[in-house]
Amino acid sequence: MHSVRRLRHIAVFTGLGAAALLPVAGCTSASTAPHADQSLAADPAQKAAEIARLDPAMAANKAVADNLAWHDVTTWGVEGREWTGLERLRWFDRLPAVAEKTVSKSVWELSRHSAGMMVRFKTDATAIHVHYKLLKDRLAMAHMPASGVSGVDLYARDASGRWRWVAVCLPEVQEVRAELIKGLAPGLREYAAYLPLYNGVDSLEIGVPPGAKFEGLAPRAKPIVFYGTSITHGACASRPGMVHTAILGRRFDQPVVNLGFSGNGRMDSAVGDLLTQIDAVAYVIDCLPNMSPATVTEKCIPFVKQIRAAKPDTPIILVEDRRFTNDWITPAKAQFHDENHAALRAAFATLQGEGLKNLHYIPGDHLYGDDTEGSTDGSHASDLGFMRQADLMEPILRTALAK
Repeated sequence: MHSVRRLRHIAVFTGLGAAALLPVAGCTSASTAPHADQSLAADPAQKAAEIARLDPAMAANKAVADNLAWHDVTTWGVEGREWTGLERLRWFDRLPAVAEKTVSKSVWELSRHSAGMMVRFKTDATAIHVHYKLLKDRLAMAHMPASGVSGVDLYARDASGRWRWVAVCLPEVQEVRAELIKGLAPGLREYAAYLPLYNGVDSLEIGVPPGAKFEGLAPRAKPIVFYGTSITHGACASRPGMVHTAILGRRFDQPVVNLGFSGNGRMDSAVGDLLTQIDAVAYVIDCLPNMSPATVTEKCIPFVKQIRAAKPDTPIILVEDRRFTNDWITPAKAQFHDENHAALRAAFATLQGEGLKNLHYIPGDHLYGDDTEGSTDGSHASDLGFMRQADLMEPILRTALAK
């Protein structure tokens, strides 16, 4: 009850109603909680003071100074957002408007999420703020925190050029205006901010103190394109930067396009048509968790040939599905993986036998490791599972890219 009361105070302070709050399992929802906000003073100054007393840290985080210099990221662009020459219904949609008529309804709805999008900039600011509006008020899921579903995750290059984590936003309302980090060491450096994984974004600004240097960095060309399922989409990373696609993007220092569609990565030809319009450095096809042996046999070979016909030389990497981390004690799951893997291996062998070049293969047995600890719920990766996937995929990708 105390958590709900605190959130209702914060919602009033930020100008959002209780409807913008996410009911949390095990707690009283905002809609049924007592009207705690009625106890606040009517005077704005007294109301702010009461909020600060109830939760000083959150009040300071939400009450961002008004004298910041704000920079709209749409003015220089984000990575992971392809088809830039085509109309979009919303700027931060992953797919262009024309795709609504060709892909399935589920894929289209999931494409409104900003998974994989990342914006780069340089600044010498000692504090960095964000102001962004989310598409949906469902900020978290039962098995995935708000920081991963709806957060903005900040990285920076250190003195040696290596990407290192800095801060992540912990959203509690649908419109976030917060100080990501302060007390930064002096110096001009490059930053990368990863956008939410399982929510959409309507707007995003980066704020720095007046007088700080700031430069938006244009999106880089030739991305690695990942097409897959909920795992590729980002379930269940604690932060947007912890998905294996983002980890690999940092390791290769390469832009990434994340076309993970939760429950709907099925080697669909309509998605294949879109893939071939991207000037990719490689395609990673990781759809087996949403497929069966029969659909793998039916769709894999035509799908790969569809890409190869349009992109004769671009590497294509096929990925077996990860194993459920409890398949050691659930024989039906183990058999399913055995058969799914066999179907993909057979398709890969057929494609090679027909002379298709620059095809690569990633086995799935060890994607989450071998100790059963790489998943949140048996199926979806934890941060540990994502790191292990990146470790296993990296050498095969390096071979494909000759890096």
